[in-house]
Amino acid sequence: MPRRNGSDVKPSDLSADTAVAVVFFRPSAEQVARIVERFAGRMPVLVYDNGGIPPDALARLEAAQGVVRLGEGRNRGIAAALNALAEAAIAAGVSRLFLLDQDADTTVETARALGHALDRAAGAQPPPALVGPAPAPKPGHKAPVYPPRPGVPPRESLRPVEFLATSGSLVDLAAHAQIGPFRDDFFIDAVDLEWCFRAWARGWSCWMDPGTAIPHSVGRGTLRGRFLPVTMPDQPLFRMAVYVRNTAYGWRLPHVPLRWKVKQAAYLPLQIGLYWSRHRFSPRVLAHLLAALAQGLGGRLGRPADAPP
Repeated sequence: MPRRNGSDVKPSDLSADTAVAVVFFRPSAEQVARIVERFAGRMPVLVYDNGGIPPDALARLEAAQGVVRLGEGRNRGIAAALNALAEAAIAAGVSRLFLLDQDADTTVETARALGHALDRAAGAQPPPALVGPAPAPKPGHKAPVYPPRPGVPPRESLRPVEFLATSGSLVDLAAHAQIGPFRDDFFIDAVDLEWCFRAWARGWSCWMDPGTAIPHSVGRGTLRGRFLPVTMPDQPLFRMAVYVRNTAYGWRLPHVPLRWKVKQAAYLPLQIGLYWSRHRFSPRVLAHLLAALAQGLGGRLGRPADAPP
């Protein structure tokens, strides 16, 4: 199947109610194969190529039934990729989008379970924008924590949460159109957090289904402080700097609750300290993170200069 831009996807390409949307960036052939084997021919699949798909895996994608590839093989960041996938799905008449990253270990059955969960949440107030799985443990990685949303009661087994990771979440595209796109000037980190807080502020809600779980990981491992009360993902310096920048910028946003800003204002210096110690107190590393903090506080966002191509 030839590559297509989002504007070229026709309704006949995606006839089902729910489509799978996957962002690939330098995936292994095994990661691509897993998506094809589990979803192609069973659900419509939209793939965004942020670059680095192995040639054999790319050929397999293009030959797979019901798979549409978007993007030009250039790294535009996770937010821009998700927005392109959502736009293509909406244009094709799809109403729900099952968002995955290339690491996600999940199945069609998970998408169906989340579809049922979104149906059960449909009568909630505020109405649901998305529902996602609980994080399952993954050896060597810190599982994310999704704080409960204060003042909103559970609905059956579903739990209202402040935010969820985009990967594994089932998004209502009508809600997405009202809430607005993911912030592409964030590029990668905290994209999901900001969007969910914006959803709550605009009269929508986010839900976790504890009965559905998938492993979720960030980074290449976990850092644990010996003397600091903090555990965090171990990430490349580029990723850590973007996280610091976007977290600091979040303090400027009116729809991010004060309770979260206070928590992050206390937690972020500990994370910077732990990451700095991991890198043997390198002056270069500290200078890079402090520059990122200043960029966030000053509202200087966009594609980082050291982002991988």
